[in-house]
Amino acid sequence: MVADAGSVHYCEGAAQLELGTGFFRPESRPSRDLGVLLAALLARGALELEPPLQVLDLMAGCGIRALRYGLEAGAAAVWANDADADRLPVLQRNLAPLGSSTTITALTAQKLLAGCLLEERRFGLLDLDAFGCPTPLVPAALEALQFEGVLYLASTDGRSPTGHDRAAAIRSLGASARAHPASWELALRLQIAVVARAAWAIGRGIRPLFSFSEGRTFRTALQLQRRAEPLQELQLGLLAYCHGCGEQLEQSLLQLRQWPACACGAAQPPPPLAISGPLWLGPLQHAPTLQAMQQLADTLPAGRIARPSAALLKSLVADPGVPARCWPTAELGRRLGGGTPATAALLAALEAEGYQAHRSGVMAGLFRCNAPWRRVLELAAALNR
Repeated sequence: MVADAGSVHYCEGAAQLELGTGFFRPESRPSRDLGVLLAALLARGALELEPPLQVLDLMAGCGIRALRYGLEAGAAAVWANDADADRLPVLQRNLAPLGSSTTITALTAQKLLAGCLLEERRFGLLDLDAFGCPTPLVPAALEALQFEGVLYLASTDGRSPTGHDRAAAIRSLGASARAHPASWELALRLQIAVVARAAWAIGRGIRPLFSFSEGRTFRTALQLQRRAEPLQELQLGLLAYCHGCGEQLEQSLLQLRQWPACACGAAQPPPPLAISGPLWLGPLQHAPTLQAMQQLADTLPAGRIARPSAALLKSLVADPGVPARCWPTAELGRRLGGGTPATAALLAALEAEGYQAHRSGVMAGLFRCNAPWRRVLELAAALNR
């Protein structure tokens, strides 16, 4: 970044722009890089979306995402909106390179989406980079999507969905959120569940394409399906965690029944389970989409996609986001008292017995599997010996 005549100018990807005085985080570049790669696939007719690609950047800020969608992804039309009218001069200067393909407005998100509904205007990509919880905007945002279009959703509400403000989670998410070792993933699953319920209410389905967080912002890209896949409702359920033994249990709401016994045993009454949900139990990532994004990134000029973005993409490709049961490897060390076992060896031992096991692509130092917790502890203890 360089200062020029009292303004801060910034270069990222193919974009050069003025940041102005509004909020901006250079550290959020991985989210913008992944958004550009996704938009480029959509613009090329991938993911079953019929081109040309029209993009709505609902909360554009300085316009960096909108500019990159136009310059790098090949979007045919970009609508950049920010409710702060004082941002208009900066937006107009920054998006001038896109020419007549750009619409720039200063409307509230609610008013803009209501207008799109009345005019039956829809987009292939709707970028909703919200401050706080975006739940109130989700139904209208889905109505503004084409079939097979993508909602790229962000939330900066970290307390409610990670179990630190249970009352607020009920109000904003319609769900219980309890303390959990995979708190970032819990927040993403609660967020996806909000979108899934809104999509099902209008007769549509969703497909999570990718989901990630750095602990401050929780981001998901979700494709709106013309109709839900068979038994997609099985993916909405509850996730329970026992603070006593570390066991995790999951149940679909469609098949809800009594919780089985955890690994505490029957010697004494076990502590009550900390139950979160309803939340999304299904995949967090869509491997074909992420692999196509990775292949596209490999063809771009050096520096177009930042190294942290490429590393994030690689970790998401390797982790489908299921099973939903996810633990820190450090928890094994605390419970066994013999140090943390090597993650690769533990995953290999679990897979050798036929279980699903992966490193978490959402939180470093975590792994997921569908093996009974007792068996995980036994294998980890054997590796420590």
